[in-house]
Amino acid sequence: MAAPVGSKANPSKYDCYPDLADDEPYFVIRAGDPLASALVELHAYIGAGQAGAAHNKLAEIMDLTRGKPPRPSDSPKYRETFAISSAMEHWRDARR
Repeated sequence: MAAPVGSKANPSKYDCYPDLADDEPYFVIRAGDPLASALVELHAYIGAGQAGAAHNKLAEIMDLTRGKPPRPSDSPKYRETFAISSAMEHWRDARR
């Protein structure tokens, strides 16, 4: 059985790893994350300008998370996620 597209063994033809600058921040969402497929689909809908589908997918994501307690704001993983987001923004701004 062939490895699924987008995997380490079968990268997508749009795989970004070879093109990443040494100082470019990135964030990986793995298939094991229960929200992974929905978040990637949301990204695709937004990129394609499909606002209605994006809205529906976001509502689905919110439903998936509604019954789970939020990660504490002092969680190291939570804080690092926001640090990566901030680093991405600063990296882009420095290259405009």
